[in-house]
Amino acid sequence: MKVLGLIPARGGSKGVPRKNIKLLDGKPLLAYSAESALKARRLSRVILSTEDEEIAEVGRGIGLDVPFMRPAELATDTAATFPVVMHAIDTLRSQGDSYDAVCLLQPTNPLRRAMDIDECIGIMERYGSDSVVSVLPVPEPFNPMWVFWKQDDGRLVLSSGESEPVARRQDLPQAFHRDGSVYLSRTNVLFEHGNLYGRSIQSYEMDPQYAVNIDTANDWERAEQMIRAQSSFVSTR
Repeated sequence: MKVLGLIPARGGSKGVPRKNIKLLDGKPLLAYSAESALKARRLSRVILSTEDEEIAEVGRGIGLDVPFMRPAELATDTAATFPVVMHAIDTLRSQGDSYDAVCLLQPTNPLRRAMDIDECIGIMERYGSDSVVSVLPVPEPFNPMWVFWKQDDGRLVLSSGESEPVARRQDLPQAFHRDGSVYLSRTNVLFEHGNLYGRSIQSYEMDPQYAVNIDTANDWERAEQMIRAQSSFVSTR
């Protein structure tokens, strides 16, 4: 399977300004995703999609391929991810380069490992799924069988659609949420379904110690703490 590794990194950011090239424990945030992608054995090519010349320069300096610049309209605060993915695929196709699948690797999830990427590709091949998404378990208090929607008139309705919540914690079905580290999609599914998922979605459960999503300054501090804790563990072994 020929798989494209796609790292999207735009210049604008409100939560943490210029976060994609801001130094996280001594190196640009973008470098963490670049390193794991370039170490992954199953990615055929790894590219950076950005509209920002400074980010492109940093990307090239850490080994990323920048075969095009992203249009400004696909780099606004309101721009969705899917059109960014499709722009990359269409542009590469126009250059004579096509792929069976694309692996979206957001820089805001810097701690994913090369093995996480390779495992997701292996899962897709094993099950023939349309997509593979990295996930984490949903904490029990937020399980859909216990979560309510509040209606306009104030009534509570279970998000599960059931008439009453599961009575015992032990009987709760296991639930998961996307953690954002890896989105792997077959290229034909992107064109046919107009989304990253298709109909047959497999999951890859992330190790929580490598799962962090940076949107705010607090997330940034947490990521630094996690990196330092991992470095300390390695140095004491």
